[in-house]
Amino acid sequence: MIDYSKFCEILNKHIFEGEKRELLKKIAEHPERFIGLFRPSKPGTKILQHLLQSYEIRFGDAFEELIEEILKDLGYEILPKNITTANGERLSLDQFFTDGRTYYFIEQKIRDDHDSSKKRGQVANFKTKLEEIFRQYKKSNISGIIYFIDPDLMKNKIFYENELERLREYYGDGVSLYLFYGKELFDFLKAPQYWENLLDYLSTWKKSLPEIPQINFDIEPIKTFEEIKNLEIRYWRKLLENEKLWEEGIIKAIFRSGETLELLVNYFNEQKELKPYWFFWGNYL
Repeated sequence: MIDYSKFCEILNKHIFEGEKRELLKKIAEHPERFIGLFRPSKPGTKILQHLLQSYEIRFGDAFEELIEEILKDLGYEILPKNITTANGERLSLDQFFTDGRTYYFIEQKIRDDHDSSKKRGQVANFKTKLEEIFRQYKKSNISGIIYFIDPDLMKNKIFYENELERLREYYGDGVSLYLFYGKELFDFLKAPQYWENLLDYLSTWKKSLPEIPQINFDIEPIKTFEEIKNLEIRYWRKLLENEKLWEEGIIKAIFRSGETLELLVNYFNEQKELKPYWFFWGNYL
């Protein structure tokens, strides 16, 4: 089993690394998601909401890597996750591995809480990938798995079971299909102890998290400056040209004291392409 430090490294890398840069990119590309009179929230609340949603998505990405590390530890050969169909379409698998006898692929999500359209999209996605893997490896044994990590939500379990049964009837022998929640995957892999370790690690890691994510970039201005100073010029232009981001308090909600902005103004005044913009923005400090 991977140790706790490796577990934390993977989670923190996916969830928190580069989050300031990513937030600024999102604001630059989609300012309409953060500004506007017809919102029942203040700027800081909207930014916090965005961060929390981002953490949920990144949490799923982190668990893709964690499951892969476990599969490696169990001795499976990890196969390339990107496969190309006969017509040139590229598909990305969450997990793809083999024990030398069977080819396994897993489509994993954190929880089974999809609405009707998303659950059908989930099955359609699974069918497409199964079809392509069968085309490429039809002379081998294939196991396809829909896996939900959180065992406490099974909103669409009957729906998924019925869909997998139809696929079993269609493909027949040589293709095994499963629906797993939580520990069930690890029981299938004959490694239940890994699930218990994951639960212990996750519980300990969550205790280290702040109650509410910090959206004030000026708490550590020098660290923030180093992270965001190399943000691509196109994003800075969009941020600097959109006066509403200032007028409605979005920028002020992030840069509370202006210390990081002062560092950026001094730095970018040396950059000819951005100097006029930073002179304008400097007027707000």
